[in-house]
Amino acid sequence: MIERTKTIIANAAVIAVISLVLIGANTWWRQRTQFQRGEAFLAKRDYLAAVAGYEASIHMYTPGSPTVEAAAQRLWEIGELMERAGDIDRALISFRALRSSFYAAKWLLQPGEKWIARCDLKIAGLLQRQGYATAPAR
Repeated sequence: MIERTKTIIANAAVIAVISLVLIGANTWWRQRTQFQRGEAFLAKRDYLAAVAGYEASIHMYTPGSPTVEAAAQRLWEIGELMERAGDIDRALISFRALRSSFYAAKWLLQPGEKWIARCDLKIAGLLQRQGYATAPAR
């Protein structure tokens, strides 16, 4: 009876480890694929499609992932590019996508707190430029 219990526990542990590895690999692959889609659209100067790719990449959040950080940086850069071009609506789309992506990726801790804070300030400033007295509630 004890031998059978040990076998069951060992098999369950192996299955759990394999499952976690497969989930992690799938998440990494999807994150990378979405980032590459963002890069391809950015190269074509299709900024809204690029935002969607980078945003989806962040949604596949894994702690310490350089892809998440790169996607966040790209979203910030697109937002600033749109702001400099005077396209406040598209700048807001980019900054809001960046902020909401990290909110959607909530884990044990809130990832991207620095990005969220930067976006909050940027969004508030852009809304003031559009004539809003204060930023609307999230």
